[in-house]
Amino acid sequence: MSTVLLASFVPHLSQLLPHLIGQFGGLIYLGLFALIFIETGVVILPFLPGDSVLFLCGSLAAMSAHSLNIWVLIALLGAAAILGDSVNFEIGKHFGSSLFRIKQLNHFIKPAYLKRSENFFKKYGKPAIFLGRFVPIIRTFIPFTAGMGKMRHRDFIIYNVLGATSWVFIVLGAGYFFGNNVIVKAHFELIMLAIVVISLLPAAIVTLHHHGGAANVG
Repeated sequence: MSTVLLASFVPHLSQLLPHLIGQFGGLIYLGLFALIFIETGVVILPFLPGDSVLFLCGSLAAMSAHSLNIWVLIALLGAAAILGDSVNFEIGKHFGSSLFRIKQLNHFIKPAYLKRSENFFKKYGKPAIFLGRFVPIIRTFIPFTAGMGKMRHRDFIIYNVLGATSWVFIVLGAGYFFGNNVIVKAHFELIMLAIVVISLLPAAIVTLHHHGGAANVG
């Protein structure tokens, strides 16, 4: 259900965000900061369209008609991503086990998501903090999982900073340099949906592999 809602919302971002920029001006930076922070820092909201928003912001920053500044975006949204993961890590460290006892949260903090993140973390170790940044849902649950696993805070911070800055820089940069390409502009809504689909593919493959393995066992 959440994926369907996300897919229906994303195509409208290209009209909604410019409208909000025109209405609120520089205050839009605060909204963008909050969105990236919430997607990475609030474990019950892993479905926010972070990749699509970053790509769109990069493409708008490349246009002289819009007031977004690419360097301000890189600094501000990079800080939001770092801070979000740090908060998520602390939530997992101090409250992780307790949250699973709250039945109302089971619709958001699904055991399947946590298990997927735990497997990802076991497979890649510390670099999972960096690699998970590029996979939706996983990027929200990985810091939470690391916190629950009592990962050393210094190690977490190093990979958190590297992952956050790389993710923001790469996706914003892709939007900045390619978002206003004639072909991309002509099919911008499809490109935005493609970003969502491509970014969800790793999680979908893992899920299919898991169900396939379970079927084989049965």
